[in-house]
Amino acid sequence: MAKTHVTASINGDVKEFLCEPSDTLLQTLRDELGLTGTKEGCGSGDCGACSVTINGRLVCSCLVLGVEAEGTEIETVEGIGASDKLHVIQEKFLEHAALQCGICTPGLIVSTKALLEENPDPTEEEARYYLAGNLCRCTGYDKIIRAVMDAAETMRGGA
Repeated sequence: MAKTHVTASINGDVKEFLCEPSDTLLQTLRDELGLTGTKEGCGSGDCGACSVTINGRLVCSCLVLGVEAEGTEIETVEGIGASDKLHVIQEKFLEHAALQCGICTPGLIVSTKALLEENPDPTEEEARYYLAGNLCRCTGYDKIIRAVMDAAETMRGGA
C-alpha cells in the first residue's frame, strides 16, 4: 500500500511526512518525525503515556491514525518548554518529585497543560478526574496532583 503525504503543524512548525495508512499518530511521531518524548505504554488508549493535543483537544496518539493529522495542529511534550527554560508544569513535576521512570511523565505533562488551559483553577477533585486517563506505576498520584495544583497556582500568578 502506498504511503500517504501528510502536512501538519507540530509544536508550532509545519511538518510534511509520509506514513502508511495504518500507522498510528504515535508511530508516526516517533518513527517518522523522531519525536520520541511521546511514549507507548499500552497501545490501546488506556494509559495516557502517548497523550498529545490535536487542535487543542487531548487525545491518545495510539488511537489516532497518522493520516488523520492532515491539516491539524499537534502539540507533543517536546513543544512544552524549551531546551533552555522548562515550562512551569515541568518545573513543578521536578520540584514535587512527581516522576520516576519517565514512561507516564510526558503524557501527564501534556494532560496537565491541557487541563490548566481549560481550567486554570481546578479543584483537587477536578484535577484527579481530568488526569484519570493517565496511569503511573512508580510515583503514586499524590506527588503528581501536588505538582499539578502548584503549577496551577503559579500559572495564575499566585506564587
